[in-house]
Amino acid sequence: MNSALLECGGLTMRFDGLVALDGLDVQVGKGETIGLVGPNGSGKTTFFNVVTGLYTPSAGSVRLGDMDLFAKSPQVIGRSGVARTFQRSRLMLDQSVFDNIVAGALSRLDLGLVTSLFCRARWRAELDAMIDNARSLARRFNPAIADKLFQPAGAFTMIDRRRIEICRALIGTPRLLLLDEPSAGMTHDETRQLMDDLLAFRSEMPDLAVILVEHEMDVIRRVSDRCVVLNFGRKIFEGSFDDLIADAEVQTAYLGGDA
Repeated sequence: MNSALLECGGLTMRFDGLVALDGLDVQVGKGETIGLVGPNGSGKTTFFNVVTGLYTPSAGSVRLGDMDLFAKSPQVIGRSGVARTFQRSRLMLDQSVFDNIVAGALSRLDLGLVTSLFCRARWRAELDAMIDNARSLARRFNPAIADKLFQPAGAFTMIDRRRIEICRALIGTPRLLLLDEPSAGMTHDETRQLMDDLLAFRSEMPDLAVILVEHEMDVIRRVSDRCVVLNFGRKIFEGSFDDLIADAEVQTAYLGGDA
């Protein structure tokens, strides 16, 4: 593994009497893609919510490079270089593709009153640059999205909506991208196309680290350098995909009883 970009040690998340994450240790190297899998309710999305600051962890540590992100706000964590998508679409369907994508980089724009009123040329230059960035990013996934940048996001197919969400996460040039079940709601063909898109994009950004939560094992096989399996908030496996599918404890967690 490359030198660790994300390091989580003893990460614990309690909701009253429920322990959703139980002393979880996870490391992700720069440029590495981790497949994070496990049965429903195993703690995968909770892990994302803790790392991105939506939940305040009960104990443990979270570091991104040399930055301590433990219990920091989502805004601080986002500015540090962490971005994510959600299992359920968070697009503003009545707003344009551009509006949806640029929402991922608002913290980088100078939208203050002074700039808006008295530095119009600079404000316009920033806006034009953001339009160019959004269009270039969208074109990498589907040129048709780039050509319709100012049309409502709700006019696009499910796969293109997923592409728009990923573009929104990427517009801020993150160091770590968290993808929460990007195949949800899509056909197998659409899932294959989206994974082709992601693999092509990753080849252009070799330093970008990715954690992918996914139930489709073929997706995990295709894109992951290493796999981590959770069950009841604990890590029960870490290793290659081939070792994952042969692991007895993983089989029991998914199938129950004597797998």
